[in-house]
Amino acid sequence: MNTTNLHVGEWVEVRSREEILATLDTNAQLDSLPFMPEMLEYCGKRFEVYRRAHKTCDTVNDYKGRKLEAAVHLVGVRCNGKAHGGCEAGCLIFWKDAWLKRESNLNTASSVPSYPGSDQPSPLKTVCSEENLSRSVVRGEPESDPTYICQATQVPSATTPLPWWQLSQYVEDYTSGNASLARILFGFIYSSYVNISNLGIGIGQPMRWAYDIFQQIVGGIPYPRHRGSIPKGGRTPHEELNLAPGELVRVKSYVDILATLDTDNKNRGLYFDAEYVPYCGAISKVLRRVTVIVNEKTGKLLRFKTPAVILEDVFCRSRYSHDRMFCPRSIYAYWREIWLERVDGTTLIESVQEYKCHSEIEQTPPVICVLEDKSSIGPRTCS
Repeated sequence: MNTTNLHVGEWVEVRSREEILATLDTNAQLDSLPFMPEMLEYCGKRFEVYRRAHKTCDTVNDYKGRKLEAAVHLVGVRCNGKAHGGCEAGCLIFWKDAWLKRESNLNTASSVPSYPGSDQPSPLKTVCSEENLSRSVVRGEPESDPTYICQATQVPSATTPLPWWQLSQYVEDYTSGNASLARILFGFIYSSYVNISNLGIGIGQPMRWAYDIFQQIVGGIPYPRHRGSIPKGGRTPHEELNLAPGELVRVKSYVDILATLDTDNKNRGLYFDAEYVPYCGAISKVLRRVTVIVNEKTGKLLRFKTPAVILEDVFCRSRYSHDRMFCPRSIYAYWREIWLERVDGTTLIESVQEYKCHSEIEQTPPVICVLEDKSSIGPRTCS
């Protein structure tokens, strides 16, 4: 049973490095979840709880849901990758309850951490030194091509399977503040609709057509799992914008992006996921170019042949992800530059009507959105 009772919006303080080290084993882990060197800079600082991390997704194996005990994500606290070969993925960090103090308990005895597997307060003796912590990021001896260990690579070890039909997870999504009843309801309606359309009884295409027509009428998001048309293995188009951090860009329409994808929905090997579709037509700032990340499956550094781009506050919201609905992990979306176009700031101010894309359902920072021609299947406001 998940022992955390931290809720979205609560304030916590990250414990001191001494307190946190006292909770770790010799591998710098608690319940098989690593405390990474990148997390030390947050010790002693206060943060708002962004999501309860009672569940997550397994990007190592099968992308299905996993259950995690006593952990949360904090607002804006992402890994900078400095201890992991300069990884630029910017993963949202998992924080075990034992590494945090609830704001209301900051000056009470109950805020003293405990040893792993013990109910007794720790006298701050430790089996994990900072040297252990530094060594813990590499599997085996350091080498020219190290195999890294991070929270993302250890998700399977730190979690247990969570089948989609386990209803208690959705109750906790609501009671923790992770998702509103409306969002959960809409998620179930979408999942049911898609499952029926995929029964293989000849109604899939008309159901997807009806979905798009209805969404056009109400100004919603089109069916997010249309496929590209370029034959698998065929050459997909490429465009270089040489985008730099801070530049304003607009995500192209869904129709325009589909024209760049093969039948596996990839462009030069990069997958365009259904979770990206709500951002079509949105305007955001370039956060950075991505050239290297840790491959969660192998622990090796993966260097991009063609750099991708990540945008501010543009990440997976798990609206359409079967087996992991409402996952709070908020992984950044990777964009090919051919899926984006520059926007002039002056033109934006003069001619664009801004919309807040967040709501009580999403509880995330806004992305500027542009009203597009709603006769198209493509751009929509980020509702």
